[in-house]
Amino acid sequence: MKVIGLISGTSTDGIDAALVQITGLGLQAKLRLIAFEAYPYPPKLRRQLLDVAQKGRVDEICHLNFYLGELFAQAAIKVAAKAGVARREIDLIGSHGQTIHHLPDEKREKNFRIRSTLQIGEPSVIAERTGITTVADFRPRDIAAGGHGAPLTPYLHWSLFHHTERARLVVNIGGISNITYLPAKEEHEKIQAFDTGPGNMLMDGIMEQSSNRRLRMDRNGAIASRGKVNDILLKRLMRHPFIRQAPPKTTGRETFGQHFVLEVIRSAKRLGIRFPDILATVTAFTVQSIALNCRRFILLKAGLAEVIVGGGGTKNATMMAMLKEALAPIPVLTFEAFDLDSKAIEAMAFALLAYEAILGVPNNLPVATGARHSVVMGKIVPGSFFGLS
Repeated sequence: MKVIGLISGTSTDGIDAALVQITGLGLQAKLRLIAFEAYPYPPKLRRQLLDVAQKGRVDEICHLNFYLGELFAQAAIKVAAKAGVARREIDLIGSHGQTIHHLPDEKREKNFRIRSTLQIGEPSVIAERTGITTVADFRPRDIAAGGHGAPLTPYLHWSLFHHTERARLVVNIGGISNITYLPAKEEHEKIQAFDTGPGNMLMDGIMEQSSNRRLRMDRNGAIASRGKVNDILLKRLMRHPFIRQAPPKTTGRETFGQHFVLEVIRSAKRLGIRFPDILATVTAFTVQSIALNCRRFILLKAGLAEVIVGGGGTKNATMMAMLKEALAPIPVLTFEAFDLDSKAIEAMAFALLAYEAILGVPNNLPVATGARHSVVMGKIVPGSFFGLS
């Protein structure tokens, strides 16, 4: 099938759209990327989404759900046009949508233990505008089965990077960082995957807050490269309970978003830390949280032949240099070494999850999410090409 995958991640900077050709089934599926593009959100919308994730009203969420549906549909149409593929030739769209709240920790309500998550970007709008059957809202089914609803990309990591003789670790540094351990041979049951803590989210938040929202990122890690890591602040950050929590575990803006950014800035001011040193320290925090989780939960159980890194964090040269030093002597590669686009991977993952859903193939990994059993994730909205030219 030809399938379009759509996602806006925790960085909340826009929509990633990937058109892929998929063959095979389950963990043996193979993907070929046909086209990829990132479509940035308008600045006002990004701020709305960040605000609504913290303290949104029902009317705002209702409106943004349908507005994002229009934008996601537009992204799908544009990436198909970029590839020169007619919409009638596309079998399916898989849309993750935009997470605005994720509560993976249990909360008791009478006799129930409730975990919850909410993604917006109305799939009915996507199906209506494109005419293509759309699969969306993947995470809730895993949560209903006792899982955390995340991470979901390890399903794709196995297809892309599993090696019969070498154990590998895949590190994805988006807004949040997560890792996937891929054992050698065909030992699916030994896959491990979980979030390790913040990725670009904390660095970007520091940049935005300190520049009065004029700057959104430390491009290429240039400012952090001029700073010095403050050991006192770094030690405080590394004491965050999530960092040492045993998997399965997932996190998001609820833990490392605006509230945490302001806490870090206040702590830095009390210590008299200058701005480049703050950025260097939070960059080191992202790296050290990845390294600590790797040492604690992966290396104790199995050796690693190599680490493969993807996501927007690969563009930060300062962070990549720190990561290579922290994980030495294990070789650290990027997705590009495998002729893959780091930014396209998550969108490709939701294309694959949609493909499996439409065929009725279980597409979660209970060993990663903590679910009681395998389930088919995704809600299906049939498309119709009626009236399309």
